[in-house]
Amino acid sequence: MSIEKEIKQRLQKNLELHHFELKDFTGRHLNHELHEGGFHLEAIIVSKSFDGLNLIDRHKKVYEAMGELMKHEIHALSMKTHTKSEWDNL
Repeated sequence: MSIEKEIKQRLQKNLELHHFELKDFTGRHLNHELHEGGFHLEAIIVSKSFDGLNLIDRHKKVYEAMGELMKHEIHALSMKTHTKSEWDNL
């Protein structure tokens, strides 16, 4: 299963997911001295489950959904988290 499908499934199990986009920037980091493997990803995650949560709590919810992926498969995850109403007003 691709990393995008795996992440999306995990988010759907844990959040009321409205929109999800993922960009993979791993290729930019392959020659870095500290690169030890794992994906370098950037995500846009829109969920009604973020209603009333601050940025830190939104990110905590995403990290909880990722579970062990954050310890092995994912080296870096940059994310933009929006509520549905925030997304609709962008």
